[in-house]
Amino acid sequence: MANKLCEIVPRQARLRKEAEAYRFCWRKDGEWISTNWEEFNAQIDVAAFSLCHLGLIEKDTIAICSPNTPQILIVELGAFKNRLASIPVYASSSQDQFDFIVSNGDAKVIFVGDSHQYPLAYNYWKKHPEAVSKIILFKNDGLQLNPDDNVTICWDDFVRMGMEASETVRQEVEKRTSEGLPDDMATLIYTSGTTGEPKGVAITHSNYDAAIGSHLELLTQVSENDLSMAFLPMSHILEKAWCFFCLTKGIAIAVNYDPRVIQDTIHDVHPNIMCCVPRFWEKVYAALKEKIEGMGKLRKIMVKRAIKCGEKRNLIFKRQGLKVPGLLENEYRFWDKQIFSKIKKAIGIPNPNLFPTAGAPLSDRIVEFMRAIGVEVVIGYGLSETTASVSFYPQINYEIGTVGLPLPGLKVRIDKNGEILVKGPTVTPGYFKNPDANEKAFTDDGYFRTGDAGYFTRNGALVLTERVKDLFKTSNGKYIAPQMLESRLAENKYIDEVAVIGDQRKYVSALVVPNLSQLRKWARQNGIETDSADELVKTPEVVSFIQSEIDKIQKDVADYEKIRKITLLPNHFSIMNGEVTNTMKVRRPVVAKRYSKEIEAMYSE
Repeated sequence: MANKLCEIVPRQARLRKEAEAYRFCWRKDGEWISTNWEEFNAQIDVAAFSLCHLGLIEKDTIAICSPNTPQILIVELGAFKNRLASIPVYASSSQDQFDFIVSNGDAKVIFVGDSHQYPLAYNYWKKHPEAVSKIILFKNDGLQLNPDDNVTICWDDFVRMGMEASETVRQEVEKRTSEGLPDDMATLIYTSGTTGEPKGVAITHSNYDAAIGSHLELLTQVSENDLSMAFLPMSHILEKAWCFFCLTKGIAIAVNYDPRVIQDTIHDVHPNIMCCVPRFWEKVYAALKEKIEGMGKLRKIMVKRAIKCGEKRNLIFKRQGLKVPGLLENEYRFWDKQIFSKIKKAIGIPNPNLFPTAGAPLSDRIVEFMRAIGVEVVIGYGLSETTASVSFYPQINYEIGTVGLPLPGLKVRIDKNGEILVKGPTVTPGYFKNPDANEKAFTDDGYFRTGDAGYFTRNGALVLTERVKDLFKTSNGKYIAPQMLESRLAENKYIDEVAVIGDQRKYVSALVVPNLSQLRKWARQNGIETDSADELVKTPEVVSFIQSEIDKIQKDVADYEKIRKITLLPNHFSIMNGEVTNTMKVRRPVVAKRYSKEIEAMYSE
């Protein structure tokens, strides 16, 4: 019997035929090209035939290292028909990260996006020529292959291979598809890891089936009339699982190639559902807040009243599933037409439905603001090891400040040290070729140790407090949750990134990456003229100003938690240097080592 992920597109092709399945645009100013379900289904079949023709057999793995593109979905779904597993690799990976993942995962065939990822695959092949049978390039952006490269082919050649496949190959793919088992590995996704080497998380077809089934049961407000934007990298478990959910539901996906131009593509596409990370909403909120601050007095009063109306209607009545009083509903519709609709249009989501958001804490203030104006930011929590969602906001009676209710079918409990433990059908069977990690990751009774600390509210909602490993204790014996402070500071328009410091120190300090464009604007207004970022961040008046902004934000924080000293950095934390993960989580040991001089200077007095 075929695994369910092998059946979702053929089913939609039968039911919806010429309806849109996905749309895509290579270039910033290019044309968005739509593909229907019948064409999509045919593309998957061709990819399946090509993979079989290349000599791959059941249980083999392939690696895909590319920016978002429909070929990722086409290749993965073609791989599932062959009972192959896919290894997603972040397009921004370093050579060392790429080599470790592809080698550890035993990938026989490597797919790369364009000229930026090609060198990663080529260099790996040069070191391991016997391990790689073929490299396939999705996009030929003027790339000249290296003269000695005899394994790389372009996407068109890969497609041609499948279209010309023999009847024997086609029958073999059909046979493999029919013999698929729920415990077949579908995805081998490597955790970015804030410490140590990444671990390969085996996600089976049954894991996806359970995750998709729970979301179908809970997300009744979405339908095939929605349009999703694939904004997060498809190598991220949240985006990957969400795409499979959308395909199951018959929802078309607009694939965003370059995350740097999301502000342009979101205005081209106008998605009404989209997976996000908190940083997206933090930037949106900062921009809106600045715009509101620049309004005239009367306009500001109107916006303030509109938001209060939105809070009353959406955060009190709608949140509790209560009927909205007529006068309040009429007032809300007025403000929606006059103000909220314009804000949503400015963001690029004039008809918003649902925006799942996870990966890091998001300020309660931002959640309340977005919900008040009619943008349903749905906070959730999950890991690669749990096939994304462990919990998320229900449609009614969600509690802001929590990460929602656990999914049906999952058992979630809190260990004696405060760690969140999870057991259920979405939980990985284990790490690939890593028995030591498996032994540490699971309790004797089969619960997965998430590494996150938390607790339940009276109503059963899960509150996430911190990564267990990120919690640190000052020399005064006080525990500090750095992510709580970091998420608060991210609301400020002058701050881009923060790493809170304080383990075994007498007080808390922070490395702060300012928003240089906003900071330069402030500096010019205050008579500080310099084009050098290095000079700007070392200017005493600038440092004092950022510290004053931080003090405003942390005025209601416990005294021992407050950031006493800061060092401003002229550059963002780097993925390539290992300072942050591919999902932008701070690798605290790396940052502490790399910036040890700056950190010690904050404690030298």
